[in-house]
Amino acid sequence: METLASLLPLILFFAIFYFLLIRPQQKRQKAVQQMQANLQKGDKVITIGGLHGIIDSLDENTVVIRTGDGSRLTYDRAAVREVVNEK
Repeated sequence: METLASLLPLILFFAIFYFLLIRPQQKRQKAVQQMQANLQKGDKVITIGGLHGIIDSLDENTVVIRTGDGSRLTYDRAAVREVVNEK
């Protein structure tokens, strides 16, 4: 019974750690993966490097982003941080 009482704070610490840190991070990561999987041509996006542009074309692993001056840049799909205004 003493060992259970001494392990209880440790178990409680790991439970709190899981619900406050690990689980929310997993939810955010799942939401980002879902957003990246649902990218479509014409979506306004921001990359992790801060580039703003519109998706010109995409395939399984890459996206081509058209910037304000008309240039087209190719990025990995994982480099898209957020969709600003979905079409």
